[in-house]
Amino acid sequence: MMADLAFVWTGIKAGWWREIRAYFATPLAYLFLAIFLFTLGAFTWDVAGFFDTGAADLTPFFTWHPWLYLLFMPALAMRLWAEESLSGTQELLLSLPVSLPGLVIGKLLAAWSVAGLALVLTFPWWISVNYLGPADNSSIALSYAMSWIMAGAYLSLGSMMSALTRSAVIAFVLGVLGAFALTAAGWPVVTTPVAQLFGLSAAETLAAFSFLTHFETAQRGVLEVGSLFYFLSVISLMIALNTILVLYRRRSGR
Repeated sequence: MMADLAFVWTGIKAGWWREIRAYFATPLAYLFLAIFLFTLGAFTWDVAGFFDTGAADLTPFFTWHPWLYLLFMPALAMRLWAEESLSGTQELLLSLPVSLPGLVIGKLLAAWSVAGLALVLTFPWWISVNYLGPADNSSIALSYAMSWIMAGAYLSLGSMMSALTRSAVIAFVLGVLGAFALTAAGWPVVTTPVAQLFGLSAAETLAAFSFLTHFETAQRGVLEVGSLFYFLSVISLMIALNTILVLYRRRSGR
């Protein structure tokens, strides 16, 4: 058992270190961080009218996270496996004496680390809110933590899509479409017509599969175990599908 865990851990370290170097050896990570922070800041301060709320909280800031993640996280994950296939390094990578599930997890954790760094770089906004007045820091901390976990769910979906195709662009498009479906399922614009056509229970069932629904509970300062379990279940499912797809590509030589 310990030997199996060590084997998986070796794959995780190999996958994480390989992707982290790839992200920061090129302008990719720096460009992602810059554009993400600028866009998030613009939506928070200008579009949401943060200073017009008159409240010392980050609700306008967190409101935009799911909608920005459905674009930025697939962009961050699109090259994880598609680029390996396109550049011809996939055969070399998969021939390494490491665990395939470990490699999948390691690559995902590398992208997740970059997303986490992006969130850490927004901490000065949290500090600024405390200067405006008494802030609910426990609720803000919970929202940050759940936002990072939600980012992992978006990234795991993007990574799985990246393993589905040899094209990073196609992986990005598929990732965005999948992310939009899992986000908009809890959007009132979607749930209201569904409730009118099929009943309230159908709308609630649809919303239960939405990232938006489960993230909104954390924004209210409530930690729901069901929401945490949902995000972790999505991540686990996507890792399993990702592993199966990479294994299929290795056996088929694609």
